[in-house]
Amino acid sequence: MRRFVSVFALLFFAIPFGISINGCGKKTAITYCSGDSGVSVGQVVSITLQPKIYGISINQAEISQTSSPSGIDCKGTAVSSASYTYASSDTTRTLLDIQPTTGKLCGGTWNRNSGGGIPDYTTCTSTGMTGIAYVTATANGVTSNPLPVYVHPVVTSVVLGAPSTDCLNDPATNCSPAATNADSSSTSAIACPVAYSNGCCNIATVVVPNPAPANYDQKSCVSQTYNAQLAARVYAGTGTNRTNVSCQVGHVTYAAQSAGIVTIDQNGLATAEQPGATIVTATVALTGSSAGFFSTCPPADIALSYPGSTTGTTNIVVNQNNTQPISATVTDTLGKPMTGLALEYVSTTPITIPASSNGTVTPVFPGQAAITAICQPPTCNTAPQSELGVFGNGKSVTSKPVNITTPGTNSTVLYIASTDSQYIVPVDFTQTQLGAPVRLPFVPNSIALSNDLTSIYLGSDTELMVVNATSLAITKQDTTVHGVVLSVSPDNSTVVISDPVRQQIYLYNSSGTVSTTYGGVGTHAAWSPDSQTVYIAAGNQILVHSSFSGWKQLSPATSGGTAVNDVTVTVPAVGAYFSGPVTTARGYCSATTSDTSTAPPTVSNIFYPTADSVAALTDRLAATNDGFHILGANASAATLNDIQVNLAPVAATTNGPGSLTASGGITCPTNGAGLTFSSVVAPIALTGIVPTAITGVLPTSDSKVAFVTYTGTGGVLPYYVPPTFGSGGNTSGVGIPGTYNTIPLTAPAIAPVAGIISADNTTLYVGTSGDALVHLINTGTFTDTKTIAPNLPSATGATGTFAIPNLLVQRPRKTT
Repeated sequence: MRRFVSVFALLFFAIPFGISINGCGKKTAITYCSGDSGVSVGQVVSITLQPKIYGISINQAEISQTSSPSGIDCKGTAVSSASYTYASSDTTRTLLDIQPTTGKLCGGTWNRNSGGGIPDYTTCTSTGMTGIAYVTATANGVTSNPLPVYVHPVVTSVVLGAPSTDCLNDPATNCSPAATNADSSSTSAIACPVAYSNGCCNIATVVVPNPAPANYDQKSCVSQTYNAQLAARVYAGTGTNRTNVSCQVGHVTYAAQSAGIVTIDQNGLATAEQPGATIVTATVALTGSSAGFFSTCPPADIALSYPGSTTGTTNIVVNQNNTQPISATVTDTLGKPMTGLALEYVSTTPITIPASSNGTVTPVFPGQAAITAICQPPTCNTAPQSELGVFGNGKSVTSKPVNITTPGTNSTVLYIASTDSQYIVPVDFTQTQLGAPVRLPFVPNSIALSNDLTSIYLGSDTELMVVNATSLAITKQDTTVHGVVLSVSPDNSTVVISDPVRQQIYLYNSSGTVSTTYGGVGTHAAWSPDSQTVYIAAGNQILVHSSFSGWKQLSPATSGGTAVNDVTVTVPAVGAYFSGPVTTARGYCSATTSDTSTAPPTVSNIFYPTADSVAALTDRLAATNDGFHILGANASAATLNDIQVNLAPVAATTNGPGSLTASGGITCPTNGAGLTFSSVVAPIALTGIVPTAITGVLPTSDSKVAFVTYTGTGGVLPYYVPPTFGSGGNTSGVGIPGTYNTIPLTAPAIAPVAGIISADNTTLYVGTSGDALVHLINTGTFTDTKTIAPNLPSATGATGTFAIPNLLVQRPRKTT
């Protein structure tokens, strides 16, 4: 009885529980695409193999691979299959064989059952057959689209050129069935009756947009936003065995090596974008080949304007801290407008009146500056070295300058040092007394102030010394670079240092490392305002370093084999003049020789060719901001030469020397030559002085006057007022000198050995021999108004004697 009760209890509790479990069980609900049966959602209904229109191109005996199939269900949602089965329409497996489980292709026949431990589907053997086969992928009873595969002889070269007009004798990719039927979904698709023995259509046309673009033959450039049709000729074999197989390789895809210059669609339709040239690669049979190049037309003219500007007006007054927008209108070499260019806006005096990257100008201090816009490689109009200069690509284009004057005055912090003293003295003219002298680690031989006004660089025979311009604390001593500091780039990133002992020239980064060196002994260096190029006078050679093309050595420095000593960059910065027995200029446009009858053109370049040669003896040089004068002085003949220049003589107008094109800008010649400057010399005797050396030619930033410093005797400061040209000035005085005079220096000064002009052009500070003082020259009244005694202890003289202050830099600051 007890056993019966136990069994009953077990059934009572267990059976209902089991029934409960079964009753609550859930099954995955099936959602059908339509109705209550049939194909369910999530089940593959369509499989696509890509590229479905253009197919795959492979060489004979080449191994390739299909792309991974993509499947969708009836709702268009992506679904995948665990496995696919691949098949080729070539059932004989002699044209195109395929591994059925992986989709690996063979342009011929796969090995099977080879024995000897060789796995199947590892060796592809050509049968010499050429043609088209179709590949499909199948899963779950669904078969993909047929993917065309073109099997052809091994491609050895691809050449870009104009589309063919004779598909029988000169086939190109536009003759291929793959080109004419590239867009089979289009109502304009063209049937391709293949009648030629080379597999080409017996028509010479392709599906193109309406209106049809021009055919691109690499013998001209294409204007921005315009289209051009690319075609290629594909070859197998070499030499006399070379065969044109353009119609057998299927679809060719193109790609530009440099971004931003051109976009190319799947049909070879190229759309020109930014100016420049780029190598174009054509991909066929899984291999990319350099096929040619594409050129988007470069600028021919950059005209600057500002709100309220009128034609021919290039001078504007902008008050301190006010923002002045400047815009550029750009036209290409075919006369078409251009937009969106990566122009660089630069200022000749970036400390006082800097230009921003978008063209706005906000003066920080009173003064004057010339603002120009440049389309310059590598950011604008770049080109590969192999095609540099063709159609003007790879060369710079510079606008006509806009001259900005900011009225007012500012104060100055003057730093005084000497090549005969181990001290530097600051003079803040907002204070009533001199700053305390600061002892340097070594006696300096040179000095330069960064344009951000933060660092003073002093060279020495032992090390480079870097001083904080505010506190005069020594921030860096670098014994790895000793020598003479020649110049600091306008963007403060690079210092040029010449080591006469090691005979090396260093480009020294502001971060404290040497970026590059070149052999030679430099005497002076000058930067382009955009800091992209530095010109270095180095005796019997000229050295140029460009961020685009690296170092260029120009030797001999002049055609007569004479040495160069000083250098100044032209305004606008399209070249540089070098001093010497003959004053010479080098233009930044390379002299390009190109043969555009070939495709692509063959080209050769001579970099920084001679742009001018002037029979004027000069030791030191300076360019005026108005772009009209290169001023050079020499000691042996005691003369000042006013070289009145026209940087674009082919477009000279009635505005006199220095005028540029009517709307604005200097464009490099496209073929056969570089820039050619025209110039006329107005010599002036440096009367009243007996110089042993010219130490500087110092024009004010407003181009109204220039001063000459020297060693020797005379007790006076020479100054020169250049003639004015252009609107409101002398329009016919080519070669007519300006006005020369001298300013008596307060005795016992013997000679002004070094000088620097305040940013607002009101004061010239000159260090003098004979009294070891610094004289303040009023540039408006041309008078010696005041002296400062820095009392720099001499490193070589007797105790109590003072060094001549021949190293000067100044930092502008507000008057209050």
